[in-house]
Amino acid sequence: MQTQTHTHHLQLVAGPCSAESEAQITACAQALRDIGGLVFRAGLWKPRTTPGTFQGVGEKGIPWLLRAERETGLMAATEVATPEHLRLCLDAGLRCFWIGARTTANPIMVQELADLTASRPSAVSRLYVKNPVNPDIELWIGAIERFRKAGLTDIAAVHRGFSTTQAGEYRNAPLWSIPIELRRRMPDLPILCDASHIAGKRALIPGLARQAVQLGFDGLMLEVHPDPETALSDAQQQLTPNEYHRLIASIDIPTQALPDRELTELRQQIDEIDAALWQLVLERQQAASRIGIYKRRKGLPVLQTERYAKQLEARLRWAREHGLPPETARQIMQALHEAAVLKQLTES
Repeated sequence: MQTQTHTHHLQLVAGPCSAESEAQITACAQALRDIGGLVFRAGLWKPRTTPGTFQGVGEKGIPWLLRAERETGLMAATEVATPEHLRLCLDAGLRCFWIGARTTANPIMVQELADLTASRPSAVSRLYVKNPVNPDIELWIGAIERFRKAGLTDIAAVHRGFSTTQAGEYRNAPLWSIPIELRRRMPDLPILCDASHIAGKRALIPGLARQAVQLGFDGLMLEVHPDPETALSDAQQQLTPNEYHRLIASIDIPTQALPDRELTELRQQIDEIDAALWQLVLERQQAASRIGIYKRRKGLPVLQTERYAKQLEARLRWAREHGLPPETARQIMQALHEAAVLKQLTES
């Protein structure tokens, strides 16, 4: 297959969801070798939800990844879920790994993995830490900090979306506010987007990848398979090498130029609108306070679920009519409602 060399400033990680055979790994690595600086990924141990599904080839696949490294010059990476996985890989010579969403959610296992890395200084060249399955930024930060305390310096976070009841068209809800908050708290930490696991469908991957880059993410972790339709895991969310090359070549990286006068004036408009919004939030809380005093005087319950359900449905309908993402409207209403309930609970 003919490929075009791409030079890119993004950190790129790509390869099949699972290592299935030596021929598959070799073919995929060869198809991606011309992308400078790319890390080649393939899972060996797959923490699948359902027993009886493909669980990965395990230790047998380690030599396949090492061969891919030798023949292409790409660094190879795989997921490690237990200290034994990590030990097997380190003993064989692999040096790049990622921590999966299920493992990140388990502080005990993360600590055991961190302890092993601390006992073998310089053995791990690079580590990627995916967000936990559920939207818990503290678990994510905690996992990163455990590895930092173990002495690892080349660490990046990977946003792969979250399991929620409101994922909509995606396999996992993006909830962009969480990685954005991670960036605020850890500004020097590189953050990559695993658009494959957020999307769940290959048709949605390009749009998500471009969104992530526009949001200032530092790179992309995507699943690429020589023949996705025959993949033993996650077949619907893997790109072909040609599709991947086209996507990476099409991505425009935003510039970091200083804002000009026009942008400064537009931002001033946002600041003025925000000031008005916050004043309205204050007035809403003051009204909630008066309602809380009334309910306490009349012996009424603070929580009125039927009224809130009607309010929420009205706001979601308004959002759809005006082109605002319904999930954004839901989050705003939930925050306002929770604040009002807490205010009423504290009124005497």
